[in-house]
Amino acid sequence: MRKTLTLLLNILLAVGLAAGIWYSATQASVKEVKGLVGSEKEAFFADPQVQATLKKKYRLKVQAVKAGSREMAGADLAGYSFAFPAGVSAAEVLKKRSGAAQTYDAFYTPLAVASWEPVAGLLKRNGLVQQDQGVSWLDMRALLPLMQSGKRWSDLRGADAYPSKRSLLLNTTDVRKSNSAAMYLALVAYLLNSEAVPQVAEAPALAREAMPLFLRQGFQENSSAGPFEDYLALGAGKAPLVVIYEAQFLEQAGHGGLPAGATLLYPRPTIYAKHVLVPLDAAGQTLGHALAEDPQLQQLAAQYGFRTPDAAQFAGAVQASGVKVPASLVDLAQEPSQEVLNAMIAQIEKEYP
Repeated sequence: MRKTLTLLLNILLAVGLAAGIWYSATQASVKEVKGLVGSEKEAFFADPQVQATLKKKYRLKVQAVKAGSREMAGADLAGYSFAFPAGVSAAEVLKKRSGAAQTYDAFYTPLAVASWEPVAGLLKRNGLVQQDQGVSWLDMRALLPLMQSGKRWSDLRGADAYPSKRSLLLNTTDVRKSNSAAMYLALVAYLLNSEAVPQVAEAPALAREAMPLFLRQGFQENSSAGPFEDYLALGAGKAPLVVIYEAQFLEQAGHGGLPAGATLLYPRPTIYAKHVLVPLDAAGQTLGHALAEDPQLQQLAAQYGFRTPDAAQFAGAVQASGVKVPASLVDLAQEPSQEVLNAMIAQIEKEYP
């Protein structure tokens, strides 16, 4: 009996030791990777399903460090495995700086405007917002001249619906540091240039013309999360029209819930922002490939409001949010080259206090 008990104890000890060795080995094989990401992707990387998928399939544990997309283009990249900005311009700078052989187009999202029902109603009465199949479109061709001329909300017909003396402007992030503001500049420049792609020779004049739309805003945040958080917390008094990514609004609708009266407007025309991962080492390459190719991760990205190559996947994910979105976008502004966009931003930067 004693021999049998001893044998059983030895077996249990051996099994426990083997299990401990196996657990330690599997944990040791998980690679911790740190990367710079745009704030609009923080929630995606924090999602338990995303973390579990990356760990189980790719042996990766990701630490996402928030940074403005244009800000990260000039950041110290030491110690990072990847950079994941919004926008091709910042990604191209990072690719050149790092010598990365390739980049990964993980997903994309159009520029949108977060607003409120009374504000959207006022704009509709003034012919600046139109509705089509439940989607609200903000007419940038009509709105831009009003903003340039210095109109105030109180100048609009029926302004009692939103009795504010504030300037009629779209609120953005800091164009020097954040891609969403840079995309807004690209959109404005496209309209100012008679809906033709701005060229190098035209950049200085277009920047001077667009400049007041940024400088008149006052304080601006460095990343797209800042103004959207103000929008959610402070309401229409602080943020009647906020330039955001569509994905931010959809993610909030699906995961956190929107305040009463929150309304999503689509600029017409609008512009797409690609979310491009730039790998800085082998682990970054693994992550980039996973985000761009893995169906499960693409599905999870769609649940956070990002558009993927699979339109049906995005439509299914968004349906639960209750927000009406266009299945596709046709009226799009064309983004200028990196050289032209950077030249316009540099021109505007000179005038910042």
